[in-house]
Amino acid sequence: MHMRFGFLLSLLIALPALAHPPVSVVFDSHGNIYYSDLAQVWQVAPDGVKRVVVPRVHTHELYIDAHDNLFGEHLWYEGEAIDKWGHYVWRRDASGRITKMIPNTEGFPTNYSFVRDRAGNMYFAKDNAVIRRTPAGRNEVLASNGFRDIRWMTVTPEGTLFFIDAGDLVRIAPDKRVTRPARNLANASLLRPFASGRHAVQGIWTDRAGNVYVADSENARVKRITPAGAVSVVMASTPPWTPCGGAFDRSGAMWVLEYSPTNQVRVTRSHR
Repeated sequence: MHMRFGFLLSLLIALPALAHPPVSVVFDSHGNIYYSDLAQVWQVAPDGVKRVVVPRVHTHELYIDAHDNLFGEHLWYEGEAIDKWGHYVWRRDASGRITKMIPNTEGFPTNYSFVRDRAGNMYFAKDNAVIRRTPAGRNEVLASNGFRDIRWMTVTPEGTLFFIDAGDLVRIAPDKRVTRPARNLANASLLRPFASGRHAVQGIWTDRAGNVYVADSENARVKRITPAGAVSVVMASTPPWTPCGGAFDRSGAMWVLEYSPTNQVRVTRSHR
């Protein structure tokens, strides 16, 4: 579930009072859930106990590896006087120790992401091209033509990449074949101005059957797109909440990340 940082920058400049919500829900090998509320990262244990595990970080995306190392970014604004942004990338290991993987750096990350497949390849967008970086550090362009506005992305363990291009769902197979399984996934609504325009379609995730799920934040729904391209609504948020991300746990249950007009954040199990 992943957004390009140039897109994030334009959102934060255009809508300073409406922070773009987080989009990631991840699980460790013990069944703990992790998510951000843009002020810290929370852990929810299988018994429901909730605690802060990474304090004081403005994090939108999370990634957890096979060894239960949790990764995220911290973004900050230096103020209107110099009008600059900064970031670093942090890691929380399985013992709870937090370290910086990328030190304090001016601007937004442009060649790093939290989208990884089982083989350790990293996927990101730069200059309207989609790039795969191998664990050895070699960059390979997967596609670079015909995109309008690359946003959040996710990848299956086997390396099939999905992302939102404007309102369309794009799929890039491991052999680099590009298709658009669904188009125009957001429909205009006047009910949620905080989730319109570039906020309309946000987090994206998959299930084991190859279906793709997107958070239609503008209409407060989670939509499922089958491999054949059929689109259906599988969950609707109750006011004032609207979905912004989600994921499936090991049992196959779907958990949905939601936010409100006042930028409150919660994660709930969907009973679809």
